[in-house]
Amino acid sequence: MNQRTTIDLDQGWQFMQRGITKLKNILEGLPEPQFSSEDYMMLYTTIYNMCTQKPPHDYSQQLYDKYRESFEEYITATVLPSLREKHDEFMLRELVKRWSNHKVMVRWLSRFFHYLDRYFIARRSLPGLNEVGLTCFRDLVYQELNGKVRDAVISLIDQEREGEQIDRALLKNVLDIFVEIGMGQMDYYENDFEAAMLKDTAAYYSRKASNWILEDSCPDYMLKAEECLKREKDRVSHYLHSSSETKLLEKVQHELLSVYATQLLEKEHSGCHALLRDDKVEDLSRMYRLFSKIPRGLDPVASIFKQHVTAEGTALVKQAEDAASNKKAEKRDVVGLQEQVFVRKVIELHDKYLAYVNNCFQNHTLFHKALKEAFEVFCNKGVAGSSSAELLATFCDNILKKGGSEKLSDEAIEETLEKVSSCSLSPFPLFSLKNVCFFFMPLQQEKADNKFRLQVVKLLAYISDKDLFAEFYRKKLARRLLFDKSANDEHERSILTKLKQQCGGQFTSKMEGMVTDLTLARENQASFEEYLSNNPAANPGIDLTVTVLTTGFWPSYKSFDLNLPAEMVRCVEVFKEFYQTKTKHRKLTWIYSLGTCNINGKFEPKTIELVVTTYQASALLLFNASDRLSYQEIMTQLNLSDDDVVRLLHSLSCAKYKILIKEPSTKMISPTDVFEFNSKFTDKMRRIKIPLPPVDEKKKVIEDVDKDRRYAIDASIVRIMKSRKVLGYQQLVMECVEQLGRMFKPDVKAIKKRIEDLITRDYLERDKDNPNLFKYLA
Repeated sequence: MNQRTTIDLDQGWQFMQRGITKLKNILEGLPEPQFSSEDYMMLYTTIYNMCTQKPPHDYSQQLYDKYRESFEEYITATVLPSLREKHDEFMLRELVKRWSNHKVMVRWLSRFFHYLDRYFIARRSLPGLNEVGLTCFRDLVYQELNGKVRDAVISLIDQEREGEQIDRALLKNVLDIFVEIGMGQMDYYENDFEAAMLKDTAAYYSRKASNWILEDSCPDYMLKAEECLKREKDRVSHYLHSSSETKLLEKVQHELLSVYATQLLEKEHSGCHALLRDDKVEDLSRMYRLFSKIPRGLDPVASIFKQHVTAEGTALVKQAEDAASNKKAEKRDVVGLQEQVFVRKVIELHDKYLAYVNNCFQNHTLFHKALKEAFEVFCNKGVAGSSSAELLATFCDNILKKGGSEKLSDEAIEETLEKVSSCSLSPFPLFSLKNVCFFFMPLQQEKADNKFRLQVVKLLAYISDKDLFAEFYRKKLARRLLFDKSANDEHERSILTKLKQQCGGQFTSKMEGMVTDLTLARENQASFEEYLSNNPAANPGIDLTVTVLTTGFWPSYKSFDLNLPAEMVRCVEVFKEFYQTKTKHRKLTWIYSLGTCNINGKFEPKTIELVVTTYQASALLLFNASDRLSYQEIMTQLNLSDDDVVRLLHSLSCAKYKILIKEPSTKMISPTDVFEFNSKFTDKMRRIKIPLPPVDEKKKVIEDVDKDRRYAIDASIVRIMKSRKVLGYQQLVMECVEQLGRMFKPDVKAIKKRIEDLITRDYLERDKDNPNLFKYLA
């Protein structure tokens, strides 16, 4: 077996030196043939042999040191001089070239010395060959030049910001050196380059912003800011490290937006107020995009948005108030029209700014809150003595009833009534009944336009007195249903469904019951007509329609014991007999104030069909037996109150159609007046409706709601105290307000009054030691 020849250190290193010199010449671009596989194997084998010789000829440590010295010598002799003689961009190009060459040199030398990596370095836990090579460059080149390099890079970035063309690939390669020199750590990039770059960026944009804020309008400033942010993001994607993006953009946003936010948003002719006023949707969207990026940047924008919407809404209220006060001397319906215009404008305002919230402000909760709070401010203000709850209920009534107005609705009723066949009692009397429509309630409870219907429900969310709206709406719904003024049952059910979703089932339960009642009433009427056809003897000789209502669902109506004419008495008796066949457990309360009659008036020029209320018909039929009747006689015979007699006699003798002649001929009804039939009366129409002036029910509605609120406050206090047993005054009031807030905003004084009342009724008691502490009495 042949003995391997021992290689001494000088001999071996001399051979290695030739290989290293060849590599340096190749890197420097000198004419030198490339390494062949034989060359590589010879160099590798030399290192292998020198490291595997028996001591004292194992030169692993010496070779490891010489490996480092090779780099140090090359850098000191060649690399550093070439870098020191160049400046700025030329220095950067040379650095990139030298770094690239250095990595090639490390790759080749680490292959030649690979055996050291496998055994010697691993056993001694020394830095690897690759790490030693890169560390040499870092310690000798990077440490000396990183300051100059950083300044040169930042200078080029600033040139690019000013619009000059720069070599982005060069910057990318230079900045990669900062990253790679850290060997997996970002410390060198962050400390030696990024920190200074961010500081320079802040200073650059601070200078720019201080000029722009004085020279530019808010939209122009935002355009520039957005463009700057876009360019900085572009810069990151082209040559900065991706980890710099957030920090860089935050610096730019701070200098351009945070520092000047107040000045920018409040610019007199172009700030946020002006953009909202002039409907600058694109600029508002840009404002949202920019300010959403800075901490709490949207708060002032939302605040200005709220102020603007509040101001616009308040202006609508004032406009409606002024219009209503200007029309006070004119007809009441004109004032009503102004109020309806106001609600429509509020809906349009809501549509407009909700679109802003959804589109410009990307459905952000902050702006939804601002919109809600703004609308709550002016939606709870009254107009011309009418509360917002009443206005909204009236508006609903207007879009849900036939024709959208009283006049058209009346015509629709007349067309319906024309279908009913005529049946006169006798040719001789002055007045003969044609048909009668009655309403009664058993005293036992039983269970428009799409866009505007939806918007009304949305507006209701902003109104604090939802219970007041419910009562007004119920009154008006009752009139629509009872007098067949509802344009569409589906629309009625649709809005009730939306109200139920918005305010809960309790809010709409009575209204839903009313709609159901009407469906049952139609079935009941069909049964009644079938009963009459099967019992001809029972037929009263007059077309009779009766609507059965459930007491608990409908508003309460005055029920007087009106002395009905004999013809009507017969109608009532017939229906009672029919109803007894269906149920014997209900007492019927007849609501004559809601009834209507069609009667034929025999006037000298011609016979005219009159559409009147039951009260008016009863009064007119008295003149079949008497030529003249005094006010007192009419009141006695009808058994009505003064107010009702004045209303019905005024409608028949002082209004548009003077069916009765009044003595003396004045515009006011007095207890001394005498009335007689106006035989000369005529009209171009063969059928006329004589309206009875409506009773203003606003006061009664408000009284009813106040009464219901007292019960609601009582119930809430008892519920709270029952669960808490002992509670302080402030806490009790707070919880009570919170509980009732969904339906109305309770007055603190009213709560205090109800607490006192509950104490007197032994539901609560005051603590003996602390009068502000209450205890529940079981």
